[in-house]
Amino acid sequence: MIPTIKDVAAHAGFSIATVSRAINAPHTVNPLTLDKVRQSIDALNFRPSPLGRQLRGERTRLIGVILPTLANPVFAECLQGIDELASAQGYRLMLMTTQYDAQRERHAIETLREQRVEGLVLTVTDADTHPLLDELDRAGLLYVLMHNDTVRRPSVSVDNRLAAYDGVRSLIAHGHRRILMLAGTLAASDRARQRHLGYAQAMQQAGLTPAPALEVDFNAEELAPSVLAHLTSGPNRPTALFCSNDLLAMVVMRGLRRARLRIPQDMSILGFDGLAMGELLSPPLASICAPNREIGCAAWRRLLARVTGNDDAGAHASLALTLPHSLREGATVAAISSRAESADRTSPHASAVIEWPLP
Repeated sequence: MIPTIKDVAAHAGFSIATVSRAINAPHTVNPLTLDKVRQSIDALNFRPSPLGRQLRGERTRLIGVILPTLANPVFAECLQGIDELASAQGYRLMLMTTQYDAQRERHAIETLREQRVEGLVLTVTDADTHPLLDELDRAGLLYVLMHNDTVRRPSVSVDNRLAAYDGVRSLIAHGHRRILMLAGTLAASDRARQRHLGYAQAMQQAGLTPAPALEVDFNAEELAPSVLAHLTSGPNRPTALFCSNDLLAMVVMRGLRRARLRIPQDMSILGFDGLAMGELLSPPLASICAPNREIGCAAWRRLLARVTGNDDAGAHASLALTLPHSLREGATVAAISSRAESADRTSPHASAVIEWPLP
């Protein structure tokens, strides 16, 4: 039989009210009384009910975490950073995933609000125009975004546009001119849209015409045949691919190998995220690296400061925190070969202005 607070009171020889104060406000109880109550709690293996505390309107010390998916290690790394710090400070996490779906985002936020979480750490599809975030602002529920680089909301991220710009500039420095960006559905990720803007900026500054992002199903384990054919056939096929995340880059690498293209001799590949597993590939994946675990840690610290009222940032608390990115050199990127350069010069399509026949 599960012991109750009434059993603890009887065992310790005090009233239920005294035991309740010893559990919920120990600083108000005489030290000797507190010690006897704790001895009884240990002897009976009593555990206070979190639900009961919620119903009484007490602090839950619950934090909601909403992520698009755990299939991408980026978000798992962020979650690890949050969990390590939150657990050490006596908080519990409630996790929900959304699969990049706006309706699931709404359900997750509503569910966690019903659980009386004290704050949220989350990644959403579009931070700037998200109506649910506006609702949270009005309701006063504190939150911090991860990876959504927005100046309108409390957030922790890298500068996705600048990071992509730097990465594509490195491809251009290796002699590549026909560079194509692959991404998931841009409508489902403001991060991917910012990265495409960085790609386009780098191309334009080099006198090249950027192509629209080639949107693919990044949850698929294989590239669609039409996408693979577009990437591997024709005199004007790209010589380098910028993938909006590392998992997509890995899928692309497998598809290109099955199409008998060599990496990087026939095509260079650049990812985004800096996943450690990318370095275990053959060849190791070149990637734009984001400090994913530290993004989670920084988001937690920022939320905790807001929840406890210890935010030293004061009026600046709503501003975005941007962490530095880096470029990991990898063997999937190489200088374009003299043979490819010759093909560029002789092709009727080759010029600084490039036509991109997308499927």
